[in-house]
Amino acid sequence: MKPKDLDKDIVRRTLVQPGKKISLSKDFDPAWAPKWYEKNRAQALLTQSVQRLAEFQSKLYAQDIYALLIVLQALDAAGKDGIIKHVMSGLNPQGCRVTSFKSPSETELDHDYLWRCIRALPPRGYIGIFNRSYYEEVLVVRVHPEFLAKQRLPPEARGDGIWKRRFEEINHFERYLHDNGIHVLKFFLHISKEEQRRRFLERIDNPEKHWKFSNNDVKERAFFDDYMDAYEDCLRHTSTKWAPWYVIPADNKPLARLAVGTLVCSKLSSLKLEYPKVSEEQRQKLAEARWLLENEK
Repeated sequence: MKPKDLDKDIVRRTLVQPGKKISLSKDFDPAWAPKWYEKNRAQALLTQSVQRLAEFQSKLYAQDIYALLIVLQALDAAGKDGIIKHVMSGLNPQGCRVTSFKSPSETELDHDYLWRCIRALPPRGYIGIFNRSYYEEVLVVRVHPEFLAKQRLPPEARGDGIWKRRFEEINHFERYLHDNGIHVLKFFLHISKEEQRRRFLERIDNPEKHWKFSNNDVKERAFFDDYMDAYEDCLRHTSTKWAPWYVIPADNKPLARLAVGTLVCSKLSSLKLEYPKVSEEQRQKLAEARWLLENEK
């Protein structure tokens, strides 16, 4: 399958059209797979995507004009770490930064909710990956109002309009990034409640995965439907032309990794990346350097 055909197939099934009201349960099947899907074929296509991604990254770094910010959002056990490990395996660490966001510290709570993420933005030429992000501020904080209370917001910044306002602030922020050469690509790894349960049980049964499991993961399952509602509202209001959301079917790990790898390559391809062109003066200096090297005693 040609990359362009694969791109179109995946985009058609995963893109959240800007401004469109969506239903995660009706519009996006977490177990979806294309008719051509077969595990070994998906892994072979992912290997090709990883190779393409390495080539794009080299040009991105050399050109030093654009940066790419990849945002990964998901419920627990949806596969964010696996995406980073398998899709980004071919990247040069020199031009890639991964940042994982946990519960905010006291220092972070003393600043606005975007502050800690702004500090971690990738510089030009880099690929930055946010494992969770500022979107936690309209997701987990919305599901758990007690977290919002800890942010010590002024009275005028609270109330029912806070989520709409934050959606607008995030859209403006991402437009600002895009206009300054930092392109934002956002993935929601959509896992079903049953598949999440199965993966939790696997972590409990496998001693090598005990470290991955937290009792809090099970407690959060009680809020599964609340999270789906929060995600639906968030995706609807913050998928834009300049920073689109893609809902990745995460019940199938190989397919999820292939989908993300394909979409990242497609985005980098659209930037028309090239190695910097050498001026005539630089060519002359290269020729002089060659002469000196070839005529060394």
